[in-house]
Amino acid sequence: MRKHSLLGILLLVAASLTAGPRDYTKYVNLFVGTAGHGHTHPGAIVPGGMIQPGPDTRQHGWDACSGYYYEDQTLNGFSHTRLSGTGCADLGDFLFMPIVGKADIQYIGEKEPDAQRMPYASPFRKSEEKAEPGYYRVLLDRYRVQAEITSTERAAIYRFTYPKGEQAGMILDLDYSIQDQTTYEMDFEAIDSYTLRARRRTGAWAYNHQVYFYAKFSQPFTYEVVRDTIKSSKRTEPRCKVVLHFANMQQPLLVKSAVSSVDYKGAEANLLQEIPAWDFDGVRRTAHNKWNAVLGRIELPANLEGSALDEHLRIFYTAMYHAHISPALATDVDGRYLGMDLKIHQADAHTPNYTVFSMWDTFRALHPLLTIINPAQNQAYIRCLIRKGEEGGIVPKWELASNYTGCMIGYHFVSLAADAYAKGQRDFDTHKALMAGVRLAEYDTAGITQVLPKWKLRDEIMPAARRYKNELGYIPCDLTGESVAKALEYAYDDWCIAQMAEGEGETAIAARYNQFAKAYQQYFDPTVRFMRGKDKNGQWRTPFDPRSSQHRADDYCEGTAWQWTWFVPHDVDGLIALMGGKNAFAGKLDSLFAAPSEINGAELSPDISGLIGQYAHGNEPGHHTIHLYNYVDRPWRTQELVDSVLQSQYRNAPDGVSGNEDCGQMSAWYILNAMGFYQLCPGRPVYSIGRPLFPEVTIHLPGNKTFRILTKNNSRQAKYIKSVKLNGKPLRRPFFTHEELAAGGTLEMEMSARPTRWGR
Repeated sequence: MRKHSLLGILLLVAASLTAGPRDYTKYVNLFVGTAGHGHTHPGAIVPGGMIQPGPDTRQHGWDACSGYYYEDQTLNGFSHTRLSGTGCADLGDFLFMPIVGKADIQYIGEKEPDAQRMPYASPFRKSEEKAEPGYYRVLLDRYRVQAEITSTERAAIYRFTYPKGEQAGMILDLDYSIQDQTTYEMDFEAIDSYTLRARRRTGAWAYNHQVYFYAKFSQPFTYEVVRDTIKSSKRTEPRCKVVLHFANMQQPLLVKSAVSSVDYKGAEANLLQEIPAWDFDGVRRTAHNKWNAVLGRIELPANLEGSALDEHLRIFYTAMYHAHISPALATDVDGRYLGMDLKIHQADAHTPNYTVFSMWDTFRALHPLLTIINPAQNQAYIRCLIRKGEEGGIVPKWELASNYTGCMIGYHFVSLAADAYAKGQRDFDTHKALMAGVRLAEYDTAGITQVLPKWKLRDEIMPAARRYKNELGYIPCDLTGESVAKALEYAYDDWCIAQMAEGEGETAIAARYNQFAKAYQQYFDPTVRFMRGKDKNGQWRTPFDPRSSQHRADDYCEGTAWQWTWFVPHDVDGLIALMGGKNAFAGKLDSLFAAPSEINGAELSPDISGLIGQYAHGNEPGHHTIHLYNYVDRPWRTQELVDSVLQSQYRNAPDGVSGNEDCGQMSAWYILNAMGFYQLCPGRPVYSIGRPLFPEVTIHLPGNKTFRILTKNNSRQAKYIKSVKLNGKPLRRPFFTHEELAAGGTLEMEMSARPTRWGR
């Protein structure tokens, strides 16, 4: 027996030495969020990649935001740019479609607004579709062509396997786009019989989006260019398709492609430098390794496979995947990029240019997560945003393709900067960051880039609400929309400015913005105990219904009074006092989760989703709310509600996200809370303890340090905390600091099937 035991041990040791690094990518399900209203896609991308090639199944409608919808059964082709998890749509540039026989590119004359399928589209079967981090494959039934895609940061490589003996071809659709974009310009040129390039400039959510394209083929082609126009209800639209023909196709066709927002030279250099050889499998391996390194920054035990937590293991690493898609790189290999002034600039290696800053969503959890697992990258984003403010005159609040979309409310750059600042992560010009924040908060339209449409400047970039806040002291609901939501977000953002100002020794700025931070108090109506609109005469808006929603046309933003009343993350004690103390506050909070889930109104906001009572997890404004119980001596309520959300709002399924995934925010909420904590107020470096899902979590920190979270007696039923130790010492408060986490160490929790007195 002893000989056999020794042999077994030796075999295990030998296996561990030859097994290689753990493969985290196998837990990722790229189809999570591609159904419902998650708006994700299964494209073949690398972390933060500039190029995002993948399948396109539809163009129109809200669920076409990423270009792909899981329930669709036909595929239009493969475009090279797209968004993931957003509530608005754009991009979808340069669509490839491999074909056999004659190209079906006839036009339909008058445009059909709901037409999702191009004439050349092909049916496909889910059983013939595969997606994993960095790789996508599908069989096109109409043409019997197998398409495979993988990519680097700036370039993609395709492998198309055609049926033998058939006339092989390819459509490059230059006018294809996601949603109803206006095409301003389209150009095409064949450099030689193996190489082509193209350019297009469009306007939609990004009002001036220009992109250049360069592609090389492993087989020679001949081509024809077909141009036409069609009429829509609003305008005449140009159309341009390039049809490529290949002779004697005896082996798979390889295609390398790249994009640039600068010029053709940039696109060509991106391709030649990043994919110099015809090595599809090598590019795929490299993409896989990049994802494995990113996913492994947080380590869950391998023995969870096949256990009761197997589903959550897969949800967790899928969330890690979604949390690393954007912001996306937007710099060519030579360092050039398109700035916010729509001029070409040169970046230094320390601060590349990035795009897709969905900060209304991501300031809440994604950027706080990055301050833990990749603070250097997060600081690079802050430096990039400061530079964008210098180029365009003001830091954007939702930037896309170097365009000021003006989307959403608040000015949450200050949250990113203040949170990093408070955590001692200051590899950026802190004074510039402070003054950029002040510039955002003041009503001043001077000096903002002239390329910006004037209506966008007036209505979205520098709205009158900021002037009312500064001059009147509050935002009248009869003079501007979403007044309550804007006021509450401004109050939080102004608090962030005050925190940085105090650190920078700017006492006058700190005093002014600390006063602004208290403005939320003016919107609390004690008679109804909700945040409520107030008109220019100081009167409460009537009638008042806390369940009422008129999408983007009421006093709130994608929510109701039920959801927005709690948005005072920077002054929870002040909000508790307004509501009459801890017991009254807790009672009101209980009513949020117990209230009927009906929403009233003629045009309900579709973003109000994932309802538990009137708590809406499918949208961001309430993401901190569950953790408010820790401030009123009821931590067991935080624990059971976190558990409820983790179990009910996330699934390993195409419709496994309760709302738009929103560029990593929904995923980051899950990651943090599944580990057992959440940062309620970015800018205050304190984590609120909730309910850990896993028996063990290891966070790999910078400097080769680790922070481990160990949980004893953890099960589906045992969701309450009995005791906590931090580095061996009892922790009796339901909070710990970022400093304690960043130093490395161990957080040990023991769980119970019943609520306990821990953390009161």
